[in-house]
Amino acid sequence: MLDRIGSTTQKYKMFEGLKVLELASVLAGPSVGQFFAELGAEVIKVENPKTNGDVTRSWKLSSEQGGDVSAYFSAINSGKKSIGIDIGKEEGKDVVYKLIEQTDIVLVSYKPGDAEKLGMDYKSLRKHKPDIIYGRITGYGVDDPRVGYDAIIQAESGFMYMNGEPNGDSLKMPVALVDVLAAHQLKQALLLAIINKMKTGEGNYVTVSLIESAISALVNQATNYLVAGEVPQKKGSAHPNIAPYGEAFSCADDIALILAVGNDKQFTSVCILLDIEELATDARFESNAQRVKNRVKLNAYLSESFKMKNADEWLTILRQAKIPCGSILPMNQVFEQKIAKKVVLIGKEEGVNAQGLRTFVGDMGKMGKISHISPPPRFGQHTKEVLLNKNIINEPEINELKDKGIIS
Repeated sequence: MLDRIGSTTQKYKMFEGLKVLELASVLAGPSVGQFFAELGAEVIKVENPKTNGDVTRSWKLSSEQGGDVSAYFSAINSGKKSIGIDIGKEEGKDVVYKLIEQTDIVLVSYKPGDAEKLGMDYKSLRKHKPDIIYGRITGYGVDDPRVGYDAIIQAESGFMYMNGEPNGDSLKMPVALVDVLAAHQLKQALLLAIINKMKTGEGNYVTVSLIESAISALVNQATNYLVAGEVPQKKGSAHPNIAPYGEAFSCADDIALILAVGNDKQFTSVCILLDIEELATDARFESNAQRVKNRVKLNAYLSESFKMKNADEWLTILRQAKIPCGSILPMNQVFEQKIAKKVVLIGKEEGVNAQGLRTFVGDMGKMGKISHISPPPRFGQHTKEVLLNKNIINEPEINELKDKGIIS
């Protein structure tokens, strides 16, 4: 496997030959699994027959139809093979151990203590594959028994306290962003483990926590406190260190747009374009520090000016002058953009129009574009195929385990 990594002869298949076993569920761990699938790895998702698979299969909108491939599940499960195995039973555990012997990376996101109870901890799996790379996501670290949930971590890491309108309620972000951040952290840790294995031939145990991933993403908001001693407060969409940056301004047609003015030169240009040139030399606004201090008054002037034209007119004027700006788009308009279409995974199987989104959007240059990957699997869709093709057990044994409810 590892000697194939880095080959430039495969288009976006850097990990072709890499075998990943996903014992994770929900969002963070499965997102890592899809990342490897997108880059050519074989990713086998082990799901629990007792729960009808990954719980996100049942997380459906009221408008969704039947079936076990929900919109949520589709977000991070493309390119995988699904097998149903009850690893709480010894016969099921033995099947997984045989799969581990043919695996390079295993992904887990068990609640504290569950991996050990199930015999799926690093120490147990290493007995079956000494050079296994074991990637684990926890809530609060390996020594903390608390279970991690994205919404709770958003609260405890400071994001919710800062998020919202001034004097308004604290709000969580509309996506499970902490899970997404933790997934990216685990990808990096696993890539380092792969590089280490290429050098030493040794496997590794790498772990990432949701809380550390969230705190590390606080960036300037954290240093506003650590360096300047200021506890960040709710400012709506306004930036604590820059003005005008992030605020929304309604135009004549009631469509809102935002500015991202990062320096004095840009601010002067905005003032000229909005026919309020005198503000550029007003002592209250002539420097960024003064604009931040007098943000409310500045926004009042800007708001009045933006109401003079429609949003499209302002966007044209501002963009021609190279002023960073944009309109606030609903999801349907987001995916009308050409660049957004590049992120969508298009299914080629009958009845599938779109699978979801790529987790990896890097441009790999001469290596070409990412290849098509299969749509999110139905629960247990590949159980028989995987177990037979890998010579794990034979067909009579498969039928016997199915009759016992150990595999699906």
